[in-house]
Amino acid sequence: MNEKSKVYFTDFRTQVGVPLTAKLQKLMRKAGIGKINMNGKFVAVKMHFGELGNLGFLRPNYAKAVADVVKEQGGKPFLTDCNTLYPGSRKNALDHLYCAEVNGFNYVTTGCQTIIGDGLKGTDDIAVPVPNGEYCKEAYIGRAVMDADVLISLTHFKGHEATGFGGALKNIGMGCGSRAGKMHQHCDGKPHVDQELCRGCHRCAKECGSDAIYYDEDNKAHINQDICKGCGRCIGACAFDAISNNNENANEILGCKIAEYTAAVCAERPCFHVSLVQDISPNCDCHGENDAPILPNIGMFASFDPVALDQACADACLKASPIKNSQLGDHLADPDFHQHHDNFLDSNPAVRWKETLEHGEKIGLGSRDYELITMA
Repeated sequence: MNEKSKVYFTDFRTQVGVPLTAKLQKLMRKAGIGKINMNGKFVAVKMHFGELGNLGFLRPNYAKAVADVVKEQGGKPFLTDCNTLYPGSRKNALDHLYCAEVNGFNYVTTGCQTIIGDGLKGTDDIAVPVPNGEYCKEAYIGRAVMDADVLISLTHFKGHEATGFGGALKNIGMGCGSRAGKMHQHCDGKPHVDQELCRGCHRCAKECGSDAIYYDEDNKAHINQDICKGCGRCIGACAFDAISNNNENANEILGCKIAEYTAAVCAERPCFHVSLVQDISPNCDCHGENDAPILPNIGMFASFDPVALDQACADACLKASPIKNSQLGDHLADPDFHQHHDNFLDSNPAVRWKETLEHGEKIGLGSRDYELITMA
């Protein structure tokens, strides 16, 4: 019988004089990060720097806590992320680094340098074989990410308008993909607009990163399928459920591709994963804003197994009580809303998330069966 994957957990309670960053470092050591030989090795700390205007991303203090542990073990840490597919504030390395600086990430605050993984224009990538890939035989990953000897994912676990939640797999699989890699993952479905439900509020057009949305004489939205990249930001932006995918399996396939890209990034080198389940906004930190949290802050998780880690974080969120004044709370208070009894689906009804973890387990990335070890 296979041994269960170990996931270590601690909440956000702390004693006077003990900062949460110290508690995070204690959790990492308890989870076994010291077993990784980092002496003289380049260590990529993959995280999300937040879009300009978003305040839900992880504070730089947490990045410094991770970087300091790496340096204690003789490693050479650097923070990294790859450029976005949509033209927001992180679409190229110059804008991306400026965004990171504005949001507080610099050498003084984090104790290490920041390198954009896929270069100046998002084209500096490498084709990496996908172990047991079914949807992707190779993944297009930022070269700097693959040049690192060790990978640590530092993830803000939150909701997501397409994948249900953004956890370790999303942070690594989508986040480490170059612009071509992100396009590769998104290309199985493009949204359309139900004209009867469209209110003409134009919020979807403001979120569109492709300028693919236009309006007719009745102020109804339409999506130019030739321009649309299939990123799904408009789906999360619409408050009236007027936008959905033409391909009903698009989000399921997206999740499977994310799992396969994660497998490509993590193969044949030491990896360690940390997720902080706090400020659980309904949508991704790629948005230029963050809506009120849908769930209360839960805690910090760490594991060598990214699938087990995401499953543990998801299970904790499913058990949590929804916050009333939130997107999730509003949906549940609506007597006409069809409840799924799933906090991710009830927040964004078009999402698919279980398939991502199931596929990750299927291809050997990790296990959904885990032992949760709680640290005081």
